[in-house]
Amino acid sequence: MTKAEIVAAIAKKTGVEKANVAVSVEAFMDVLKSSLTKGEAVYLRGFGSFIIKKRAAKTGRNISKNTTIKIPAHNVPSFKPAKTFATEVKAKVKVK
Repeated sequence: MTKAEIVAAIAKKTGVEKANVAVSVEAFMDVLKSSLTKGEAVYLRGFGSFIIKKRAAKTGRNISKNTTIKIPAHNVPSFKPAKTFATEVKAKVKVK
């Protein structure tokens, strides 16, 4: 599902114009990104948590050049679904 499809689905469900929904979705994503950029986790009860995970420094391999490279420590955004959300998805989604 794309952002445009999400906006269309919310607009249809709520009866709000797509333009207004698009502004709200963009604002939500901006707040989410700025919070994570500051190192703050975002908790949405019943949905999940957007958190920052720290990756340790490690040594990697460049297979094409057969050399080792150092990968510095870095942070990556991560999503952890709420237990109720994960259970609902497991129960309703069929694996292809």
